Amino acid sequence: MKLINLILILTVSFFVTSCGNSNKPHSTLTSDATILAFGDSLTYGTGANKGEDYPSLLASHLNLNVVNAGVPGEISKQGLKRLPQLLDEHEPDLLILIHGGNDILRKLPRSELKSNLLAMFAEADSRNIPAVALGVPEPGLFLKSADTYQQLAQETNVPFELSIIPEIIGDRSLKSDTVHPNNIGYREMADGIIAFLEDQGFVTN
Repeated sequence: MKLINLILILTVSFFVTSCGNSNKPHSTLTSDATILAFGDSLTYGTGANKGEDYPSLLASHLNLNVVNAGVPGEISKQGLKRLPQLLDEHEPDLLILIHGGNDILRKLPRSELKSNLLAMFAEADSRNIPAVALGVPEPGLFLKSADTYQQLAQETNVPFELSIIPEIIGDRSLKSDTVHPNNIGYREMADGIIAFLEDQGFVTN
């Protein structure tokens, strides 16, 4: 019985260790890699001058091809319909997803937002495209990423960054209006995303 118990303990320990390694840094993107920046107005760059949107700044700083696939006003249901064709067209090496802000502003069901985001991750995963995501805040005095994003960060293997956008939207000096960054805000957004991608192993200094 002692031998059986020992084998059982070792087996469980190995399983727990393997699960704990699910967030290991990813493979570094090569110099010819393509990043698909997918989302709504925060990706499009509403409130910024031309070339000051975060995908353009990412492309400049990382010297990579970054496709800006942001559509202002889009809700997650529409984004889910649009994403598969873009994944097939560009065959990106990384998907950066920032979506759902319009669902929150329009007070659409959070269950639908969560389901749509999960389906977007599944579309990327079915094509072996790694994805990362950023959380979006809901209106309030003290801004933080909406609970939906915090739940997804815990329930999926998708790396989430939950602080960048709430911190920018919470600072009047970094905004062009109530919900969009200005040029400086988008630069901080790009810098934060680059640091996040470095932490995840996708890019290096």
